[in-house]
Amino acid sequence: MVSEFMLQQTPVARVLPAYQRWMERWPTPADLAAEPPGEAVRAWDRLGYPRRALRLHAAAQAIVERHGGEVPDDHAALLDLPGVGTYTAAAIASFAFGQRHAVVDTNVRRVLARAITGVAQPTISPTAADLRLAVSALPSDEATAARWAVASMELGALVCTARTPRCADCPIRSQCAWVLAGSPPYDGPPRKGQTYEGTDRQVRGRLLAVLRSEQDAVPKKALDACWPDQVQRERALDGLVADGLVEPLPRNRYRLPA
Repeated sequence: MVSEFMLQQTPVARVLPAYQRWMERWPTPADLAAEPPGEAVRAWDRLGYPRRALRLHAAAQAIVERHGGEVPDDHAALLDLPGVGTYTAAAIASFAFGQRHAVVDTNVRRVLARAITGVAQPTISPTAADLRLAVSALPSDEATAARWAVASMELGALVCTARTPRCADCPIRSQCAWVLAGSPPYDGPPRKGQTYEGTDRQVRGRLLAVLRSEQDAVPKKALDACWPDQVQRERALDGLVADGLVEPLPRNRYRLPA
């Protein structure tokens, strides 16, 4: 569960050190739930999208309150936890408990788009059709379906990559509709990369870095020093407060949530 939260929109290479530190400190949901949510935000460090830390903390509290401290193996119960959506519930149920669910990330969508529909890339955003296609490809028995979920994801991550697929190494090359069609190039709308420099996300990261570096509340002037554009800085700080990632205190001070 921890790894699935961390791996949302974040590559494995960045997640692994943070994951190992996290699990050493909080090996069970009860260990995490016993700490203030601000400690989860602090430990999240520079993984990005820090609201995931708050949601993971809230999920740990819910697991303690509703499930005796054990991550539930029931798909519906997983979906009912804070921060757990369709993908995460399916991933936990499949990877942790060996159940039959379609686990559909970007890598899986690309494998299925090429192998079954014969196009170079899937649609930019996930669609209901993607999920239907993934469900149609699932093996019927649970054990094989769970292995399939892992295998299809790894195939997309390591072999059927977005820019330079290693088709010569692919175990399903002879059955891939895209290869059989001559590997036609992508002809859809342009796929734009996300920018970071100069965005509100970068400012939010700078502000949180200041707060993480201190155990006590931080005066506003310390936050003001981390970014020169006052309007953007105040907007980012207001957003952090609204998201519950930062708490304002008397005397113009701020801290991570207690």
